[in-house]
Amino acid sequence: MIYQQISYETLLEFTKSVFLQMDCSIHDADLASKVLVAADLRGIDSHGVARLSGYIRLWEAGRINTTPNIRIIHETPSTAVVDGDAGLGLVVAPYAMKIAIEKAHQVGTGWVSVQNSNHFGIAGYHAMMALEHDMIGMAMTNASALVAPTFSTEKMLGTNPIAVSIPAGEEPPFVADFATTTAANGKLELLQKKNSDAPLGWVQDEFGMGSVDANILKKGGSLLPLGSDREHGSHKGYALGSIVDIFSAVLSGASYGPWAPPFPAYVPMPENMPGKGLGHFLGAMRIDAFRPASDFKMHMDNWIKRFRAAKTSEGHEHVLIPGDPERIIAEQRAKEGIPIQDIVVNDLKSIAGKMGLSF
Repeated sequence: MIYQQISYETLLEFTKSVFLQMDCSIHDADLASKVLVAADLRGIDSHGVARLSGYIRLWEAGRINTTPNIRIIHETPSTAVVDGDAGLGLVVAPYAMKIAIEKAHQVGTGWVSVQNSNHFGIAGYHAMMALEHDMIGMAMTNASALVAPTFSTEKMLGTNPIAVSIPAGEEPPFVADFATTTAANGKLELLQKKNSDAPLGWVQDEFGMGSVDANILKKGGSLLPLGSDREHGSHKGYALGSIVDIFSAVLSGASYGPWAPPFPAYVPMPENMPGKGLGHFLGAMRIDAFRPASDFKMHMDNWIKRFRAAKTSEGHEHVLIPGDPERIIAEQRAKEGIPIQDIVVNDLKSIAGKMGLSF
């Protein structure tokens, strides 16, 4: 596989110009591009510019409103429900997270459930917004139904990620950002572009048998919950994905389960959808609502240092803390540029030509 090194700034400016061509405001184009390219910077290539063409197709199909009236439709001092007006999830989710942070400032914690939105990029970006406020952040979203529950062959859930960010003192923050499936669909899409097989345990065929075919979803197959099969704990991944679906969509009034709007624009919308668009759930907790922030961060440093010092298994130098791999990659890519697959570069060039831009 051939890659090209492209600077963060170049990707950011190009992505912003594309969103502007999609009639986004300058503010929304700037924000959406930062959220999207943050994925490439942090090494989550499946959710970065490789997905840009997918957002364009949704916009062309009339499923994304690039001039939305995002608003609160219900709230209490510590909670809110936000209607995203079919806007880019890349814009709607940060809007909702700001509300959660504001409520946490006022009453200690803030929780916001979102309806009528779209794909929001990496969950970690939204959760990490809380860090600079000495808060713990949480973000999750439901997604296109591609995942079969344990013992099923029917696609009922999305990859439904969960992200939690926790500030520390001298140490880098703890940032967990993971799909509730064995692998995110974006990783499967990258394998498809490479014409490579998927590892056993990622997907199953239409009969519920394990498969390594990266294109199996197009043949009636499905992704597997975290754990792969019952013997390896897939019922736990299924439960986690279900919790995300309920918090994000049943709680907010978005469409849930098999009715969640599909990300590919060519896939027909489900019939008899019970809600509006995709749903998100975001939260912020002020640390000093529990204990002094300085004490907490001192003990988080202690927690992190002790886990780093844990005895390692053969062949491993040290134990990683959630967020370490992404942080290390981000530092490296900020200096050296972001490696973009040639097939993705060609896709970006095609977008540029289509929209009268240069890349």
